[in-house]
Amino acid sequence: MKSIIYGTFAFWMAASIICFAAPEPAIVPGPRDWTMDVTFEHPQQIELRTEKGELRRFWYTIITLTNKSGRDVAFYPNCELMTDTFHILPAGKNAPAGVFQGIKRRHHRKYPFLEALEKSGNKILEGEDNAKDIAIIWRDFDKQVKNIKVFITGLSNETAVIDHPLAKEATGEPVKVYLRKTLELSYALSGDAALRSYAKLSYKGKRWIMR
Repeated sequence: MKSIIYGTFAFWMAASIICFAAPEPAIVPGPRDWTMDVTFEHPQQIELRTEKGELRRFWYTIITLTNKSGRDVAFYPNCELMTDTFHILPAGKNAPAGVFQGIKRRHHRKYPFLEALEKSGNKILEGEDNAKDIAIIWRDFDKQVKNIKVFITGLSNETAVIDHPLAKEATGEPVKVYLRKTLELSYALSGDAALRSYAKLSYKGKRWIMR
């Protein structure tokens, strides 16, 4: 048990060091750098009853991406939800197709062309007429969570490389860590843990980071 605790502690210490040492995104983008315009809905809950009658809960956000770079760009997103209980949930994992269908029905008036993240393709065409509305879905997290962060990568081609503070190559040189410009959304969660359906998220802000 101690080894598990120490291992977990070491992992998060290393992650914290990497985040602390990570460079900030460029204030003035390079001539070949691009970042899509993005708007977003704050995360909401949705429930789905399985064939066995079990009620499962999911969280989702809807983002709208507009490519104003002057050219079509590649889109290879990575979307994660991180809790203050040290859990990282990848988008789409264990989310049945019925969850997206429920989200689409709920928002069909505002987002008639809503797409699921995994079906949104690997290219965003240039121009406002080609803007994409995309649903990003996560399974529910544990009830002790008080704060969450949403990380969305793939909205920019800006990258950076830093030395890992601990890991070494066979040559003794630090392992290189490759970072991508990432949108971070922060929220606080309030409400009785036993009444998850009434839980409320308070928006704490957004920022661009290298992650």
